[in-house]
Amino acid sequence: MAEKKKKRILVLGDNEAMIDDMFTMLGTFYDLVTSSIRLEDMENHMTFFEPDLLLLATAGEGKNMQKVVTLKRRLTRENIIFAIFGSQETCHSFQKISGAMADLILARPITAEKIRELIEEKLEEADLLQEPGGSIPEKASSGGASIQSLIPGLGDVSEAPAPAENVRKHVLVIDDDPMMLKIVKDHLHDNYDVATAVSGKVAYKFLEKKKTDIILLDYEMPGENGPAVLKNLRQNPEIASIPVIFLTGVAERDKIREVLSLKPQGYLLKPIDKEKLLGTLDKFI
Repeated sequence: MAEKKKKRILVLGDNEAMIDDMFTMLGTFYDLVTSSIRLEDMENHMTFFEPDLLLLATAGEGKNMQKVVTLKRRLTRENIIFAIFGSQETCHSFQKISGAMADLILARPITAEKIRELIEEKLEEADLLQEPGGSIPEKASSGGASIQSLIPGLGDVSEAPAPAENVRKHVLVIDDDPMMLKIVKDHLHDNYDVATAVSGKVAYKFLEKKKTDIILLDYEMPGENGPAVLKNLRQNPEIASIPVIFLTGVAERDKIREVLSLKPQGYLLKPIDKEKLLGTLDKFI
């Protein structure tokens, strides 16, 4: 039986001792390569080493952390997991300046065993989602509020003004959480025309009369949940070919497997990272 190929980790950082720690803790289990923090070096190492995970080991040098942020779109496009290793304060600072870029936070103090456990879990999740091209930011939940107060004129469906033909792509967002609908609209309105539906039933009615280029679909909704909505979409030959990406807080493995068996184009976890969302949409429309 062929030996399982080791996953590849590209280690970046501004602290030599922390980088040495990473090689000591992980070198037996993964193929590790390090790069300087120069943008050109990082880009070249990503091209030729093709890492599964990029790990920033940093003592908190702001200028260097900003350089890594420039890689966000490429990391999303190539489905490379991004992890940060540092103090609680450093990790918090990086997440703040990067817009919650890190998929995995390894905040000190933390044991070598725990670091390996968290990295292995994240790599396994990435393998699970690789087939439909999904990626996993960290999980969180959203609050609720009046739909009308958050998105004026929404009612059941809120649609952007009709664009000139073939100029802007269209996104339909199906989610019962009005705060999430507002956030997604805010993230996408500069790049796409966006319509929102608070349920599968409303979305079906919308799609009877209008077209969309891609659908963002929540999992947990009253009445029909996301998988049920996707099944119904796939059974209608007129709309079955529309790409569907789940955008949800559901991270249970059994539920993810249920969704992946339906062959969506992706599975993104909340909270939403704007760059990750835009990068994922870029792949399909």
